[in-house]
Amino acid sequence: MSHAPSHREVDNRSLLVVSVMLATLMQALDTTIANVALPNMQGSLSAMQDEIAWVLTSYIVAAAIATPATGWLASVLGRRRLLLVSVAGFTGASILCGIATDIDQMVLFRLLQGLFGAALVPVSQSTLLDVFPREKHGAAMAMWGMGVMVGPILGPPLGGWLTDNYSWHWVFLINVPVGALCLFGVATSLPADDTRASRFDWSGFAFLAIGIGALQMMLDRGQLKDWFDAGEIRIEAALAFLGFYLYAVHWLSVERPFVNLGLFRDRNFLASNIFIFLIGIVLFATMALLPPYLQTLMNYPVVTVGVLLAPRGIGTLIAMVIVGRLLARGADARLVAGIGMLLTAYSMWQMTQWTSDVPQWDIIYAGIVQGIGVGLVFVPVSTVAYSTLPMAARTEAAGIYSLTRNIGSSAGISIMMALLAHNTQVSHAELAARLTPFDAAPLPHMSGLSLAASMEALNGEVTRQAATIAYLNDFWLMMILTLAAVPLLALLRPPRHTAPADPAMAAE
Repeated sequence: MSHAPSHREVDNRSLLVVSVMLATLMQALDTTIANVALPNMQGSLSAMQDEIAWVLTSYIVAAAIATPATGWLASVLGRRRLLLVSVAGFTGASILCGIATDIDQMVLFRLLQGLFGAALVPVSQSTLLDVFPREKHGAAMAMWGMGVMVGPILGPPLGGWLTDNYSWHWVFLINVPVGALCLFGVATSLPADDTRASRFDWSGFAFLAIGIGALQMMLDRGQLKDWFDAGEIRIEAALAFLGFYLYAVHWLSVERPFVNLGLFRDRNFLASNIFIFLIGIVLFATMALLPPYLQTLMNYPVVTVGVLLAPRGIGTLIAMVIVGRLLARGADARLVAGIGMLLTAYSMWQMTQWTSDVPQWDIIYAGIVQGIGVGLVFVPVSTVAYSTLPMAARTEAAGIYSLTRNIGSSAGISIMMALLAHNTQVSHAELAARLTPFDAAPLPHMSGLSLAASMEALNGEVTRQAATIAYLNDFWLMMILTLAAVPLLALLRPPRHTAPADPAMAAE
């Protein structure tokens, strides 16, 4: 009995690996690299505070809407052609962003950047899975994960350095040499694959686009608009629910739906999506909380913040190198991921012990531990996610997987920022209520100040301490969330490397 091959042979696999890693890194960097440049961009583009936020929102929403189309595009265009078009379009859109002269142009070009970049991560992931044999999928996911996980970590410090030393334009123009190298590598190393004509499910795409787009808009703009007190957020919540409901009904009634939700019947794929959603919350929410914590409460400049956060990426790199080898030697993916979850929870516990004057070494140490923990979770979960799916479903599954991670990151950032603002107000009120003329010890730096200046300084210190408490509450919540997810590891079934039959056949 003959079995379908578990992977594709390519002439220059090393060049292909480097090329798809560059594509992944380029897209992942742009999710966070522009954040620190927004104040400079706002003045240069003559934009209001509400308008400049669309530089981030437009990219996120466009990428989220376009990501589910990856599977269909790959089947019609072929993975090689889709990757070339995506890299070329993303690089071109980056050039346009770099030379934009007003906010309208910038938002339009960021939309294009998000649309072209949506396929980069899922196609890169499925390509690596296809060119490596199944027993080396752990190593492949470790290499791919370096771009996905390290890119968002390196984005803020790199963006801050480019903005401080050159200008905000280079936050986008830095993609040009990377995109050129990626284009050359993909064109040289990735062979053309089979394509098939397929009808585009316009109704399914419309329903899903409405649901995903409205959800991302709600998550991204909720904090700015005071959540459900604003009519815009209520409308977006209703549209998100309606879009997802209509798509679910549509999926049940058509033969070839836009996105096959039946992939979630695979237990490994379902459980892995739950984990990657949680990883998105913890990693991206932490990365969103730490820069303002260090800049606002501890008055560190952007460059110092980047230096303090860089070890987190180093920890992730080390963990991914180690875990790839462990999985290749048959280590239980559930055990490795469990250790990673516990390390991540431990790092969050360390962060709950911080103060507004935390030593730099404590910040570095917690970052390294969390980087190692996230790396130990990300690789085995990403490996197991596709271990029981047929080879033909990998690209579509990778699109869903990337979308889940992105929604998790958006949800995590929105929820934690909302809790931060709320808890800061509550803590400020509680602390201020305890201060009276009879028991409030004067602050040392207030001597010699006028009454008004003393009250202002006192209120500033109360606000600083209230914000610290609010940050620590967020860290506590993420630690509890991480620990609560550990029992879900029992849902995963580790891939079998030594089975005589091809594992893809078992999934059919």
